[in-house]
Amino acid sequence: MAGPSDAHKAIAEGLAALQARDSQRAAELLRSASGALPEIEFPWMALGNVELALGNLDAAEAAVDRQLKLETRDVGPLLVKGHLRERQGDPRGASSFYQAASNQVATGSPVPPPLAGLMAHGRQFIESSKGDYGAHLREVVGDALSPTMREAIDLLTGQSRLYLQEPSVFYYPGLPQKWFYDATDFPWLEPMLALAPAMREELEAREGAGFEPYVKQQANRPAPNNPLLGRMDWSAHYFWQDGSVVEDHARACPRSMEALGHAPLPQVPGRAPNALWSRLLPGAHITPHHGMLNTRLICHIPVRTAPGCSLRVGNERREWIDGQVLVFDDSVEHEAINAGDETRVILLFEIWRPEIPEEDRAAIARIFQAIDTFGIN
Repeated sequence: MAGPSDAHKAIAEGLAALQARDSQRAAELLRSASGALPEIEFPWMALGNVELALGNLDAAEAAVDRQLKLETRDVGPLLVKGHLRERQGDPRGASSFYQAASNQVATGSPVPPPLAGLMAHGRQFIESSKGDYGAHLREVVGDALSPTMREAIDLLTGQSRLYLQEPSVFYYPGLPQKWFYDATDFPWLEPMLALAPAMREELEAREGAGFEPYVKQQANRPAPNNPLLGRMDWSAHYFWQDGSVVEDHARACPRSMEALGHAPLPQVPGRAPNALWSRLLPGAHITPHHGMLNTRLICHIPVRTAPGCSLRVGNERREWIDGQVLVFDDSVEHEAINAGDETRVILLFEIWRPEIPEEDRAAIARIFQAIDTFGIN
């Protein structure tokens, strides 16, 4: 090649040959110009596509690598590189490039229209590779693993997500990232559970009286962005609300109040205790959300269970079963759904996390008192 002008001419003719599907002619012309211009002026992806069409995988990959050297996060080259790694028998490499392309698209980068099909293929390849990768790891590591190690492998292979405490208001540092607690760690739950049949009798005697929507708008505050706002799909019958006893409900349900008397309910003036029957109607869905703070645990005692009704905390989903208490950290993303045709009711209340020392519990109470009094003349 005599000079840059000849190189530009060869490129133009090569691109025309590529458009006419004359891959051999296009390859000859583009190869002849590849060393005569600065890297940034050469159409490396065109050369890569031509070499790929001719089955020259190594040459195609070398051309794509030149383009990625110039534009490391360009969606098109990332996808083609993933395809080439897949063709070369490197599934881990293919997944990494397909994932990099997908990540770029998630940030707003467009997918070149001719590569839309390859993008869809790449996403499918990523998902199938996760299963293959996980199966390989388990085959090598073996099945004699603790639940913790099984979860670690699921996270490593992308079979599950990492869920951490993300309270919406107050975060207490250094607490263990633990979704569910063992109910046997709280011996006072046993006498509460023994009163569940009596609580159900009180519930049935009430015939739905005293329930109100759980999600409500506070006076002089914006309405929460929640599809259950003002709806009875998820409703509450309070015994304690914002630190005060709901007297008429307490008088009507003495056995439920007796049960709550066994629990170490937190005392925060104007804030806690909060204790209620939580009712979920058939078809109701409490969408994924986080609680306000990570210094408490939420306890659920089944009063009326319902088939097909479940709670997910992090990656773990559990159903409400008669005689079994659920104790969980609601600062981790959680959701509940009643996919059955019966109504579920639980006794819901909060307790301090056992890791929080007494002096910090008192300080947290003072913090929320300070929050509640801010701006009040």
